[in-house]
Amino acid sequence: MKKTVLVTGASAGIGRATAIYLAQNGYHVYGAARRVEKMMDLKEHGIVPVSLDVADESSLEACVGQILGEAGSIDILVNNAGTGYYGALEDMPITDAKYQLEVNLFGVARLIQLVLPAMRKNKFGKIVNISSVGGKVTLPMGSWYHASKFAIEGLSDALRKEVKPFGIDVIVIEPGGTKSEMTAIGAEYLTRVSGSTVYGALAKGVSNMYSAIEKDAAEPIVIARLIKEGIEARNPKTRYAGAAGAKMMLFFREILSDKQFDKLVMSQMK
Repeated sequence: MKKTVLVTGASAGIGRATAIYLAQNGYHVYGAARRVEKMMDLKEHGIVPVSLDVADESSLEACVGQILGEAGSIDILVNNAGTGYYGALEDMPITDAKYQLEVNLFGVARLIQLVLPAMRKNKFGKIVNISSVGGKVTLPMGSWYHASKFAIEGLSDALRKEVKPFGIDVIVIEPGGTKSEMTAIGAEYLTRVSGSTVYGALAKGVSNMYSAIEKDAAEPIVIARLIKEGIEARNPKTRYAGAAGAKMMLFFREILSDKQFDKLVMSQMK
């Protein structure tokens, strides 16, 4: 019997690639996003598009309710929807910071709450949380993005211990440089918020670094394959890292002291 998968943020990037890849490999996939019109072509792959705004409670409840009503279960949840606003902490409006946490953290947590009862009843479930290498290492101008992803790492570690007795696995995916709309959106926001402030020179350095990363960024299918590996493993690893620079950055973070790592990162801000 096909396992039912809910992939959030399925209108582009990693979410879209994951939805298609899993559908091609025998899963019953629901692709969820705000921009439903951008998912209509996913029907060609047997994917069911669903409207979802992860920052809206009624939308979250309606999405899960629809899938449970139609499919009877949500066996696998891929929490991919996210946003990445960059800017100096001093410059960034707290309203934008709160929205980033609402999407990247609280929306994820609420969706998990909504799918857990059915997973516990079925004594089976896979919860995949898309974190980032930025959930382990930090760059300047990314305070709130990193705060949200560090939080996802901690939430996942605690949740894994809570739900393991019910036959549910929690898997963290840590992408490195991956082709995504989010990069351009984040760069535009960074320039608008901090490009003309006292942090302007640093903002330019961060933008230049992201442009360099974008040139070597991996295709989203790289992460889709990691997700499939994780959900199909009998005893999945707690974390899977992949795409451009991921393992290298995590290696340096592990072997260097905080100040050594800071120096390495800032040497790239040119």
